[in-house]
Amino acid sequence: MSTLYEASRIEWAEREELAERMIPLIGRLYRQHGIVPSILGRRLINCSPLEILKAHRFTRKVGDQVLDPVKTLAVLEALERLAPGPASLDIARLVTEFAKVGASYGGRELEQFLRSELAEVVAAEPATPTDVVLYGFGRIGRLVARLLIAHQGSGDGLRLRAVVVRRGSDDDLLKRAELLKRDSVHGPFQGTVEVDEEANTIRANGTLIQVIYANDPAKIDYTEYGIHNAIVVDNTGRWRDEEGLEQHLRATGVSRVLLTAPGKGDIKNIVFGVNSDEIADTDRILSAASCTTNAITPVLAAIDEAYGVDRGHVETVHSFTNDQNLIDNFHQGSRRGRAASLNMVITETGAAKAVAKALPQLKGRLTGSAIRVPTPNVSLAILNLDLKRATTKDGINAFLRQTSLTAPLRQQIEYSENPDAVSTDFVGTNRAGIVDGLATIADGDENVVLYVWYDNEFGYSGQVLRVLERMAGVHPMILPVRQPVAAEGAREAVLA
Repeated sequence: MSTLYEASRIEWAEREELAERMIPLIGRLYRQHGIVPSILGRRLINCSPLEILKAHRFTRKVGDQVLDPVKTLAVLEALERLAPGPASLDIARLVTEFAKVGASYGGRELEQFLRSELAEVVAAEPATPTDVVLYGFGRIGRLVARLLIAHQGSGDGLRLRAVVVRRGSDDDLLKRAELLKRDSVHGPFQGTVEVDEEANTIRANGTLIQVIYANDPAKIDYTEYGIHNAIVVDNTGRWRDEEGLEQHLRATGVSRVLLTAPGKGDIKNIVFGVNSDEIADTDRILSAASCTTNAITPVLAAIDEAYGVDRGHVETVHSFTNDQNLIDNFHQGSRRGRAASLNMVITETGAAKAVAKALPQLKGRLTGSAIRVPTPNVSLAILNLDLKRATTKDGINAFLRQTSLTAPLRQQIEYSENPDAVSTDFVGTNRAGIVDGLATIADGDENVVLYVWYDNEFGYSGQVLRVLERMAGVHPMILPVRQPVAAEGAREAVLA
């Protein structure tokens, strides 16, 4: 027993040392070259050694082996020698593909393999920086700000330059900074936040953010602050049609607008990963749809492609929002005036209809409703679907599990089989939706019921950021997935 104990302790210490050696490499690749290394979608930026090792262990969900940190370190070192352009690279995938070459990690073969595999990004030109303005600084605005700051890397991509708000008090700037610094749901800001009251600026981890006080978006001259051709992210939801959002385009220094709410009329509602290829350089106003639409549409897209969706109903169990009253008071909407912290509130949702804007083939096939519940964050969508062909619980779960790991929608879909999972376990999840496989109902016929968790704040903000990256032309290349996902796909051992 003593020998086993010592062997286990020594093995862990060696793995921990390897993870510690990775950290400066990951940092340099990110800051100097815009490389975002990940392991099956788990970003390694700003991770501790324990978090890096946890990401390596996650690879057991794909095959039976834990990704060897020795191989990860070798890939990171080779990447630094190559110095490729901005890209999002899945280290686990690179290790898998290199295993097919059959070469060792000690020679020049690894570097030659990476040079060939990543030829497109090795020769890539540096991205042109794009200024971003957040119009509104509420729940989504502050989380998008956190993400933009965390993703600033070499500074050649998206640059958060300003926040526009209405002045709420004499100490408005200090209060805005404190709300960025501390969050009751998502925890403290990872870094430092400084305030310059004379200049009306907030400096967060070296990102200088100009706070602009304004009531009319059309009358702002952003060029006075050195901001040009900016993308304005409207987080207020005050305007959802083209006429209202065009006010931003009349401001000096603005080129495009992204709405973080469902758009009305002819505005494209983008669910990243599903219809983000529809984003064109000529689009001046886009919508990132809603949190619920982003949570369910990727799952519905995958299911429809594999099985076909005939009809369905979407029931969302949604955390309360600022639109509701804490205690009973007048509200323009039915039932939303009742105390949000005490009641389950039946209300409407447009998410089911909004799905059709990203998946036109499902138009008229989905109905939806919602129940607001007394939790501050994380919601649950229940999809009751009639499919065009039969399936079992094991079959559809195997398909969704593999989709979450190896398919193009793996950035949007997560899969969980944790028997004790509850809503708070999914706070801070960067996927749009998480399928709860243990809750799936499928008895071998065409009807299935799926349960999809989603962080309606952070998960949605991640989708907003991805749309922003695509609009700005700085969306990093994702290593292509070579393994197709079959509808009744078996477990795939992809790690060497």
